[in-house]
Amino acid sequence: MPLYAIGDIHGHLALLTAAHDLIRRDMDRHGSGPVIHVGDLVDRGPDSRGVVEHLRQGIAAGEDWVVLKGNHDRMFSRFLRDPQEHEPGLRPDLSWLHPRLGGVETLASYGVRSAGDRPVAPVHADALAAVPPDHAAFLETRPTWHRAGDVLFVHAGIRPGIDIADQAETDLVWIRDGWLDAPPVPGPLIVHGHTALPAAVHYGHRVNIDSSAAYGGPLTAVAIEGREVFLLTAEGRQPLPVTPGAPVR
Repeated sequence: MPLYAIGDIHGHLALLTAAHDLIRRDMDRHGSGPVIHVGDLVDRGPDSRGVVEHLRQGIAAGEDWVVLKGNHDRMFSRFLRDPQEHEPGLRPDLSWLHPRLGGVETLASYGVRSAGDRPVAPVHADALAAVPPDHAAFLETRPTWHRAGDVLFVHAGIRPGIDIADQAETDLVWIRDGWLDAPPVPGPLIVHGHTALPAAVHYGHRVNIDSSAAYGGPLTAVAIEGREVFLLTAEGRQPLPVTPGAPVR
């Protein structure tokens, strides 16, 4: 049974539905399997609301989809709970509504306008009124990792040397230093996103499938069989070769 994974979506509903179409075509040839989305559903793109609703409805309808929590999803949830509560993984001088992070675009997709130009309190009040409770609950309850056989899916990565059950959530959704440059160790193949690259890269012990959809790049969909990874394209599967020593960020 193949496994499927989709990289960081960042509010791009059209790219997400196209990725699901590629996966359905591959399933017709190779058999069905679960589809794991590695997080960052929201921010920066034009239709975060549409992405959340598409995934929420699909799971409710019985699709074999797993949707993980990314750091941007956690920032959105934290803002809805308490806009003054700082996100531990974020620099102290930034907030979710900073132009670099994409929270303004997410709120705009829910009909909250000029979120970056108004005081936080009324923006928060408007967000609570505009974001459906089932969307807020969906984002809040996303798991932070998923294991299927010899493959572990997570948004950002893991803290080396710590069992997955003992990992801190902030590391699972934010980590770069101490993870991207860590030497390979025995264990599952780790499929992740979070660190945007021009294209997906297979490092042997881990696979980064964040291909920069947030910045105008494509949204990567892959099929995984054992430790082999295949990019899904309009022309079908393309093997993703192991590239040890490739740039990590």
